[in-house]
Order: sequence, then structure tokens, then C-alpha cells
Amino acid sequence: MLRVVNVATLTNCLLSRGLRNIFLHGISPVAPTTDNMVGEAFTMRFIPAREDIDNMAAYARPDHVQRRAIEECPAGSVLVIDSRGDARAASAGDLLIARLKARGAAGIVTDGGFRDVAGVANTGLPSYQKQTASPASPIIHHAADLNLPIGCAGVAVYPGDIVVGDREGVVIFPAKFAEEVAREAHEATLYEEFADVEIRRGRSIFGLFPATEESRAQYQEWRKLQNAKPR
Repeated sequence: MLRVVNVATLTNCLLSRGLRNIFLHGISPVAPTTDNMVGEAFTMRFIPAREDIDNMAAYARPDHVQRRAIEECPAGSVLVIDSRGDARAASAGDLLIARLKARGAAGIVTDGGFRDVAGVANTGLPSYQKQTASPASPIIHHAADLNLPIGCAGVAVYPGDIVVGDREGVVIFPAKFAEEVAREAHEATLYEEFADVEIRRGRSIFGLFPATEESRAQYQEWRKLQNAKPR
């Protein structure tokens, strides 16, 4: 259900549960997307680089945290990177993201930026960033740790949180709300289809959106008609 609802609708559903800070402001997809990105968060955190530690020799080590993130992110999960909002150097590039794709990851998100974005787009993996960042990661970033709570674009992200991305951006929320929010958002999406039909017919927004008891009854009748149509 989360694959067919939009992020805007999800923010409404989460607001009704008191969750206000769940949308990653300023984050957008590298390439236009038609299918939603959906998965559990697997996190990585950058801290500022230091010249005596961060160099290409360190990057080549098998225990390098950024490279481990690519190889350890579980299939079906979204790698969410805390880049401190700093896009002066890349959070990842096309080869790392291609490897994530090959391993079955659901996507990658950073509040920094990616390099080789044409290649990133060609991987087909849903990839969300603040802005393009061509310089190599070690110039600015030191990969510090994996799968701990982080902040990304001002939003708290805990391992296992639900990550949903569409053309508008990314929303992240606690997994305990996943099923109920998915069902509510799916129903809200269907209601909005009904409301759109009514508005196109010239109906006023008043008494239609937000939904009223009367409009919900009309919606249920509309649903019955839609379900009765030959497929």
C-alpha cells in the first residue's frame, strides 16, 4: 500500500498521530520516479573529515565504514546517510550506488549530495539528495558508524524506521505505525480520487475536503460503482 500513496498524504496521516517532523526538507530524487521507494532505514553517519585520517588509503581499507555500509545494508532496506546537510563533497557515487542496487537495496537518501549523478540515475536505484556534490567524500566527510540513530535533513532517523520516497521527497516514520498508516493513507488516496472527480464536475470544496459524514457516504457509493465496473 505504501508503494501507491504519496508522501503528502502520509504527512497528513502522521500529523493526526502527533508526528510533525517526519518530512526531509530540501531532499529530492536524482531522477524522476514513478514508483515509490519503500523500505526500512539502515543508517550511516558522517562526521567532519580530519586530514591525518581521511585519505584514499584509508578509504581502501576493508573496514572502511562507508564501504561496509554498501555491503551490509540489507536487501529491501534504504541506506539513509547523515551528511550534516553538507554537500561540499559526495556522500556516495555511481559505483557504490550500483552495488547497492545489485544487492537488492530499496534506495539511498542523503542530506548531502552524490557525485556522478548521470551514472547514479542510470543505476535505477531510487536516490535522494540535497544537491549534486562532485568532490570525493574524504575531503569533507569521515564515515563514523553504522545503524545507529542519526539526523537526516533535520529529522530523527532510527534503524528500522519506515522510509517512503516519491517525486516530492522523503518521509520517515516509526515502524510501529506502518500498517495503520499504510491503510489510512491508501483509503485517503482513494477518497482523493473521488474528490477530484467531484471537483472536476464543478463541486465546491466545502463539504468535500476535508471529508464530512455526508461526503464519506457519497464516496462509499462511488466506490461501489467503481468496483462494479468491468475490468
